[in-house]
Amino acid sequence: MTALYACQPNDSRGRHWPETMSTFRSPWQRDRDRIIHSSAFRRLKHKTQVFVEHEGDYYRTRLTHTIEVAQVARTIAGTLGLNTDLAETVALAHDLGHPPFGHTGEDALAVLMAPYGGFDHNAQALRIVTKLERHYADFDGLNLTWESLEGIAKHNGPITGPLPYALADVNAEWDLELHTNASAEAQVAAVADDVAYNHHDLHDGLRAGLFSEEDLAQLPVIGEAFAQVDALHPGLEPMRRRHEALRRVFGVMVEDVIAVAQNRLTSLQPQSAQDIRDMDGPIIRFSKPLYQNLKAIKSFLFTRMYRAPTVVVERKRVTEMLNGLFPLYLNDAGKLPDHWRAAAEAAGSETARARIVLDYVAGMTDRFAIQEAERLLG
Repeated sequence: MTALYACQPNDSRGRHWPETMSTFRSPWQRDRDRIIHSSAFRRLKHKTQVFVEHEGDYYRTRLTHTIEVAQVARTIAGTLGLNTDLAETVALAHDLGHPPFGHTGEDALAVLMAPYGGFDHNAQALRIVTKLERHYADFDGLNLTWESLEGIAKHNGPITGPLPYALADVNAEWDLELHTNASAEAQVAAVADDVAYNHHDLHDGLRAGLFSEEDLAQLPVIGEAFAQVDALHPGLEPMRRRHEALRRVFGVMVEDVIAVAQNRLTSLQPQSAQDIRDMDGPIIRFSKPLYQNLKAIKSFLFTRMYRAPTVVVERKRVTEMLNGLFPLYLNDAGKLPDHWRAAAEAAGSETARARIVLDYVAGMTDRFAIQEAERLLG
C-alpha cells in the first residue's frame, strides 16, 4: 500500500506516444524494463566510475554503481510508502548519459561542446531515452512516462537558468515543470546515488591503495564504525574488518535519510505527489549533522582519490584522447561509422554536426574509446 504522497500508477500523465496499458505491468515497471533492455544500459558495463574500466575487475563500473543505487532506492522508497517501481526506474536511468571515463570524460566534452550548446550527462540521459535508442517501430527513444522523464531531468532538484540543449529540446516537446521539485521517488533516487558512491568509493580507494583504514579512522562516522567493529570482533581479518565497518557507514546514511524523511512527512502532511513537488525544498535529504560529516568525507576523497597523482595522470591521458577524437570526427565525418557519417553529412550546420558527433562519442565505452584513439590517433 503506497502513501498518499506517492506517485500512483493510475494517475500517471502517460507517454508522449500513447500506448495500450499492459495487462500485467504498471507503467513504471514497463519503463524500468525498457531501460534494462536498452543499449545504453548495457554499455554502462564498460564505463568507468572513477578508475578506467580495464584497470581491475573489482572496481565499480557505471553498471555496478547503477545496480547499487537502484537497490538503495528500492529500500528507502519501500520504507517510506513510495512507489518502488518509479524510484527504481529513475535510479536505473540516472547515469545513462555518462560518457566514457566518468566525470573526466564529462568535463572534457563540456569544454569541447561549449560552442555548440554544452554537455550535461543528465540532459544526455534524456536525449538517449527520447531520441537515440532506436529499436521500436512506432517511436524513437523508449517512450517513457512523464514521471520517469521528470525524474531523470530533475532528481537533483529544480532546474533554473539556461538549459542544456538536450534538456531544452525534450522540455519543449513535453513540459517537465522544471521549476518544481521532482517526485519523492526521484528524490530518493538522487539520495541513493549519494549513499552508493560515498560507500563504494571508500571501498575502491582502499583496494587501489590510495589511502588506508588508518586514514579513514580519522574521519567522522567512519572512525566510529571501525571502533564498533573492533569492539565486537577484536582481531578480525583485515578484509572482513573493512567490509564490516563500511557497511555500518552505509547503514548510517540510509537510516538517517529515512528518519529525516519520516519526520518531515509527519510534520508537513503532504496529501499528494503534487504536494511534494510544490514544497520549498526536497523532502528526501540527509540531516544537517550527517550532511556536514559527509562533506568532510567527500573532501578527503577528492584529495586522496579523485585527485590522487595516479588518477590525475590517467585523467590527463583520457582527456587527450577525447580532445583528439572529437575534432577528428567533427572535421572528417568519413571517420564515423556509416549511419553516423550519413547523419553528420546531412546536418545543416556545424552545431548540428557537433551534436551528432557528441552523441557518438558520449555513447562510447572506455574500451572502445581507447581502441579508437589507438587506431585513429596513434
